[in-house]
Amino acid sequence: NLREENRFLRAELEKKGEIITQSQEMRRLKDLIKQVARTEATVLVTGETGTGKELVARAIHQGSPRKRNLFVTVNCAALAEGVLESELFGHERGAFTDAYIQRRGRFELADGGTLFLDEIGDIPLTTQAKLLRVLQEGEFERVGGEETIKVDVRIIAATNQNLLQAIKEKRFREDLFYRLNVVSFDLPPLRERKEDIPLLAQYILKKYRTVNRHVEGIGKEALGRLISYPWPGNVRELENTLERAVILAKGPSIEEEDLSLPFRSLSSLGKVSFSVGSKTLREVERSLLAAVLEETHWNLSKAAQILEISRTTLYSKIKKHKLAK
Repeated sequence: NLREENRFLRAELEKKGEIITQSQEMRRLKDLIKQVARTEATVLVTGETGTGKELVARAIHQGSPRKRNLFVTVNCAALAEGVLESELFGHERGAFTDAYIQRRGRFELADGGTLFLDEIGDIPLTTQAKLLRVLQEGEFERVGGEETIKVDVRIIAATNQNLLQAIKEKRFREDLFYRLNVVSFDLPPLRERKEDIPLLAQYILKKYRTVNRHVEGIGKEALGRLISYPWPGNVRELENTLERAVILAKGPSIEEEDLSLPFRSLSSLGKVSFSVGSKTLREVERSLLAAVLEETHWNLSKAAQILEISRTTLYSKIKKHKLAK
């Protein structure tokens, strides 16, 4: 109903985000976002869970001519097929059991703005066909309806799946993929941009300090632990970890015991160590790389495995910091 729609719209308007980074790759991505935002191109954002795909989508919307209109999100993986179609396209009164009133879908809500389709790889094939029609023709019918509704919506889609593999397995339409993949952004995992971790940690700490105002910073050992941990859940896991640490911290700073992280990666080796001290973020990354390379006797494959980054990324970081045997 109208009250529910208004509540949803207010919640969407209150959501804000910022891409926090100092890594070269992410800075290039931010520049590309600004360039693409000014266009009407459909965008596909790929990356592991928690890498910030919705944040990128919001940044594109905020930099676009559509920014004064709504940014509407749909998590395609969270809804069953029938529910998803109703959510996207709306439904007429009596279209199905419990459809007591007519309801507008997300496409209508996003008219003039941007629709963000998260986890696009989970959309059923029947719904994919209807989505393709909207992309091609800008029109659809509500579930149970006959009236054709025209909309002007920019679509940004996101997935953590390999859609090309899904096409081979007949789970995703090839024509829909090429309609969505006009411009693509592939977000790197947090373990491949460790230089951003101290910056992100301070940003997140500031965000959650209202929960425990006694917490003023992050201890050296705790920061070292944050940098060495591989973060399989990426930025989302980092944020959840620090939110919990702020709540549990007993002193003025978050210490290693407040983090509740499993012993993995560098910390589990027990050999690799480096001091954070008062170093800059660049110096912290250089110290970490040097420590791992020394421990592995410059076995680049092993060092890349420990750091959980690709050999290509490791090569570029060695060159960046002018490290040598």
